[in-house]
Amino acid sequence: MTTILIIGYVWPEPNSSAAGARITQLIECFQEQGWNVHFASAAAPTEHMVDLDAMGVAIQNILINDASFDQYVHDLQPDIVVFDRFVSEEQYGWRVEKQCSDALRVLDSEDLHCLRDARHKAHRQNRAMEDADLNSEMALREVAAIFRSDLSLMISDYEIQLLTERFSVPVTLLHHCPFMLDVEGLDNSDLPTFEQRQHFVSIGNFRHAPNWDAVLFLKQTIWPLIQKELARKQLPNAELHIYGAYPPPKATALHNERDGFLVKGWAEDAFHVVRNARINLAPLRFGAGIKGKLADGMLCGTPSITTGIGTESMTAGLPWGGEIANDPERFAEAAVRLYQDQSSWLSAQQNGLAIARQLFDKQRLHSELTDILEQAMTEREQRRQGNFIGAMLRHHHHRSTQFMGQWIEAKNRLAERQNPN
Repeated sequence: MTTILIIGYVWPEPNSSAAGARITQLIECFQEQGWNVHFASAAAPTEHMVDLDAMGVAIQNILINDASFDQYVHDLQPDIVVFDRFVSEEQYGWRVEKQCSDALRVLDSEDLHCLRDARHKAHRQNRAMEDADLNSEMALREVAAIFRSDLSLMISDYEIQLLTERFSVPVTLLHHCPFMLDVEGLDNSDLPTFEQRQHFVSIGNFRHAPNWDAVLFLKQTIWPLIQKELARKQLPNAELHIYGAYPPPKATALHNERDGFLVKGWAEDAFHVVRNARINLAPLRFGAGIKGKLADGMLCGTPSITTGIGTESMTAGLPWGGEIANDPERFAEAAVRLYQDQSSWLSAQQNGLAIARQLFDKQRLHSELTDILEQAMTEREQRRQGNFIGAMLRHHHHRSTQFMGQWIEAKNRLAERQNPN
């Protein structure tokens, strides 16, 4: 039986974030193959984390800069190690290579962090992102981790293009693997109808900077414009329901029932709140990867109004399931128009369902992922021989990280002896 170890940056929360849902989808894919899945993380447990025990996943709490991980991974001897985001590869990659060198090392990027960071920087400065913004320390670290890995799972085909064309990453080191969703038989037959739905919805983890920016953009700019449009067309008062995990006080303070701006916070069932709304709003001004909130909208038959950033790598070449607008006035106008026009709404719903069937088919993506992993395991040595840059980066980075980690470990042991209580 193939043994696979996932080293999590955090414990997965599939109902809180797209990243949490993504890791859970990978676990389900691996288990479907009959593989033995282990999950280890140095993060603290959270109230919304998935019950991995109930899923049949062996869990392990690990430490940072501690040799106890060496013994753990040496005893486990996994066939495949998946690093959740590049920071996990930075921390544990050298230990994995030292203790189980035959294990296939796979990086799950979630999204390209250096791209998100570059866009965020440009947004803060109220300008368009420039090529120079990608020449960052984060890019150096992240791209180096991709080179050091045997294979990287990329959720966005745009990011594959960026990595190959700008950073000269060989395409053989990358595999396109978007959300893996159950779309078999997906249609609108069992979904709430246009008449049964009401209100607008926006959803996203408040700890994720693009989501928090979108909430503020809605509150300060877009929602007042939507209300103005609703009043002008003499439509019934509609509300905007804001959902998301971990709302800070500054978010709940935005709640205003008189204005119909309702901050609901954590949603026990995200699908329930999205499928009962008439329109999904996602005015994302920066970010990367693909957006779980928009994929949820497709599965729920809820048309989405979003930006070009929102739809990046999410159309599969098909008409968008809603409207795309980067200008606040156009965004508000599109939201109200789709809210009241049943014919356009039904067409948008069908477009979203078509994209989901084309892009997120779990059965096809499971097969493609397991095939590439099995091929990579078989060709592991040839792949490594052909990746000289990766070998060079592993040599220098792992040596420096190893010495730094061992220094911190020794320092911590000394501190414990000096302060035993």
